Amino acid sequence: MSEIDRPNSYIGRSVPRPNARRLVAGRGAYVDDLRLPRMAHVAFLRSPHAHARILAIHAEEARRAPGVIRVVTGRELAAHCTPWVGVLHHLKGLKSAPQHAMAVDRACWQGEPVCAVVARSRAEAEDAAALIRVDWEELPAVTDMETALDPATPVIHPDLGDNLAFRREHVGGDPDAAFADPEAVVVEATFHTGRHTGVCLEGRSILADWNPAEERLTVYQSTQAPHMMQTVFARHLGLREGQVRVVCKDVGGSYGIKVHVYPDEVATAALSKMLGRPVKFVADRIEGMVSDIHARDHRLRARAAVRRDGTLLAMEVDDLTGIGPYSVYPRTSAVEGNQVVNLCGGPYVLKGYRAKTTVVFQNKTPTCQYRAVGHPIATAVTEGLVDLAAEAIGMDPAEIRRRNLIPDDAYPCTSLSGMRFEALSHHKCLARLLEMMDYERLRAEQAELRKHGIHRGIGLACFIELTNPSPFMYGIGGARISAMDGATVRLDPDGSLAVASGVTEQGQGTEAILAQIAATAVGVPVERVRVVTGDTEVTPYGGGTWASRGAGIGGEAMLQAGLALKEGILAVAGAMLQARPETLDIRGGVVVDRASGAERLPLEELGRVVYFRGDTLPRDLPRELVATRHWTPKEYPFCFTNGAQASYLEVDVETGFVRLLGHWCVEDCGTVINPMLVEEQIRGGVVQGIGGALFEHCVYSPEGQLLSGSLADYLVPMSGEMPDIHVGHVETPTRESALGAKGAGEAGTAGAPAAVQNAINDALRPFGARVLAQPFTPARILAALGRI
Repeated sequence: MSEIDRPNSYIGRSVPRPNARRLVAGRGAYVDDLRLPRMAHVAFLRSPHAHARILAIHAEEARRAPGVIRVVTGRELAAHCTPWVGVLHHLKGLKSAPQHAMAVDRACWQGEPVCAVVARSRAEAEDAAALIRVDWEELPAVTDMETALDPATPVIHPDLGDNLAFRREHVGGDPDAAFADPEAVVVEATFHTGRHTGVCLEGRSILADWNPAEERLTVYQSTQAPHMMQTVFARHLGLREGQVRVVCKDVGGSYGIKVHVYPDEVATAALSKMLGRPVKFVADRIEGMVSDIHARDHRLRARAAVRRDGTLLAMEVDDLTGIGPYSVYPRTSAVEGNQVVNLCGGPYVLKGYRAKTTVVFQNKTPTCQYRAVGHPIATAVTEGLVDLAAEAIGMDPAEIRRRNLIPDDAYPCTSLSGMRFEALSHHKCLARLLEMMDYERLRAEQAELRKHGIHRGIGLACFIELTNPSPFMYGIGGARISAMDGATVRLDPDGSLAVASGVTEQGQGTEAILAQIAATAVGVPVERVRVVTGDTEVTPYGGGTWASRGAGIGGEAMLQAGLALKEGILAVAGAMLQARPETLDIRGGVVVDRASGAERLPLEELGRVVYFRGDTLPRDLPRELVATRHWTPKEYPFCFTNGAQASYLEVDVETGFVRLLGHWCVEDCGTVINPMLVEEQIRGGVVQGIGGALFEHCVYSPEGQLLSGSLADYLVPMSGEMPDIHVGHVETPTRESALGAKGAGEAGTAGAPAAVQNAINDALRPFGARVLAQPFTPARILAALGRI
C-alpha cells in the first residue's frame, strides 16, 4: 500500500475548496482591497503612438493639479531603477534591447508608459495625467511580421542590427526521404492564430510600500511567482533580496498573464522607494488591453506526407511570430515559438520532422507566455494536417489517428523533436473519447442532417501537454526562476496542521489540493489543515504557479514534508506509548495501532505533551513537530501529459455563424488528486481555447493602433455560447514522484482550438471550403464559402 492509498486518504476525492465560503461571502483579500497609511496612487500617461521619439514632456500644469504628490518622467525614474533584458541562454541567439520601467527616449508600442503621476487618489492622478503634454516625433512603425526582416523595413532597435529576435531550426529523422516516398500523398496549408490576451477578472495590481526606517520594501502583488518577483525588485532597485518581501493573497485569475515583469509594476515599486510611502497601481480594463501581454500571433506554413494506407510519414512546419518591441522579461517571448517546434507532430509516430520558428520584433504590445504556451498553436497545425491527410486518402479521422498515435506500450521514448516522454496514453484517451461522445452515432446523425441542409461537423484533436518543467528550462540568464518548490507542515498543539507552500493560489484550487495532500500524508481530517501561500517572508522558497506545476511539484513537496512530519510524530508517540513507531499509524487525527486500527493517542494530547510538558519525555528524543521539504524534477526535462478532445457543432452556411453543440475532453494528468477541481480546470481551459478559436482577437491598424481595445470590441466567450463540456479521465501516474501527479491546468486550452477548427472544416467539407485562420469568424467562414 502506498502512502496515498492509505486508509482515510483524500487523494482522488472531490473535496470542496477551503476558501470558497470566504470568497463568496465577499471576504477575499485582493490587492485593491488593501489600504495603508499615507497610501498614494499612481496613474501612467501612455504613448498614443506605436513608435515615436519623445522630444519634450510638459508637466508643469499637472504638477500644480489638486492632490498631486509627484510627477516623474521615464528619464527621472531611470536613475532609481535599472533596465532589464529578456533573454535566456538556453535559447541560443535570442536577443532583445534593454527595457526601462518607463520609456526614456522613445515609445515603442501604443500603451507603453511614458510618465507617472502620483496623487492622493487614482482619480486625481488620472486628471493630472490628462494635463501632461508630450512633444512627439512619430517614427515609422513595424507592424507586419511578414516584412519585419525585409531590408527596406526600419530596424526598431538599431543596436541589434535587425528585427530578428530568435530563430531555431530543428530536423529529426529524414524528412526529405519521407516526403520523397513514391507512395506519399502530400498535403499542405497555411495556418494563422490570432493575437489575443488574457482577460482576468482581477486586473494586474500592485501596492508597494518602502519603509525608510527599516530600509525594507513590502510589495502586495497579484502575481503567480512571489519569489521570482522578490528577485526582480531587489535586482533592479539596488536592494538585497532580504530587503524585499512579496505578498500574494487572493488572485482573481492569472492564466500566465501575471507571471511576467511589467514596466508599470516595477515603476510603482521604484516610485514607492523614491517617495518613501506606499504607492498603489491597479490596471483598469482599457489600459490592460494595451499593457497586459498578448500571445498567439503566428503564421505557420505546414505540410505532411501520408501513404494511402494511412501511415503518416513526415511533417514540416515553418512558423513566423511577432512579439512586440521587446522580449518580455524574464521568461522571454521566444518560448512560445520554441514550444511550437517542440510540440508539433508530438502524438504521432513519424519518420521525418522539420520545424523552424522565426521570432521578430514589431511595434505592438509585447507578447509572451499565456495559458498552454505554444500548445494550441502546435495542436491546431498538427491536427489540422492529420485531418487534411485523412481527407486526401479518404480515411475516417478517428481511424487515421488510431493507426499513427504512439502506442501506449512504447514508452519511454523520444519524439523526433527531441522531447522525452516517460509514459503517455494516447490510445486509451482516444478510445475513451470516442466512447463518451458516441462517435458512430454522431456520424450517422451528421449524415442524416446533411440531407436536410443542416451542416454539422465533428472535430477530433489529440494533444500532449508539458508540465512540471525541470531546472534546465529557466536555469540560465535573466532573473532567477526556480523550478523547485518547498512545503512546510507543522503540527500545532490542538492537533491541527499549519502548512505553507511556495506555489500560489490563483483561483484554481491550490489551497484545496495542498490541504488534501497534507491531510493524507499525516493522517488528519482535511478540515484541520490551514494553508498559507504567496508570502516570501513565511513560505519556503519556490517557483510559484505556472506550467501546471502546482500539484506535480508543489504537491510532491507537500507530500514529502507531510510524511516527514508523520515520521517525527510517530517517533514521539512510540516513546509515549512504549511501542515501536513502525507498529503505529495516524488516522483521523489519532495515533492508532497500524494492524488493528485501535485508537491509542489523539494528536492534541501528543501536541500538549511536546509543547508544554516536554520534561516528561526522554531527554534524547527528537521532538520537532515541523518538517520542510523541497522537490524538483530531476530525470525528465518536462513531465508530459496528454489527452484527446472532440467538438460537435453546426455551421449556418447562410450567415457563417457557428453553434457549439457539445465538447468532450479526456485527459491524463497522472494521479487525480481532486476530480472536481481537475474538471473545473479542464472546462475553464476549454472555454479559453474556444475563445481563441472563435472570438478573441487583438486587431491592429497598419499604423500599430489597437482597434479592439475594450470589451465592446474584443469578444470573450460567455455562458450563452458555450456547450456542455464533458470530461473523462485516464490515469498514468508519473514514476518520478511518489504522488504521481502531472498537471491539468492547460490541457483544455491545448486541444480545444484544434477540435473546433476540425469540426468547422468537417461541416464545410461538402462545399469544398476550409478555414485555417483563427478566430473562425462568420466573415471568414462566408469568405471561404465564396459568399462575401
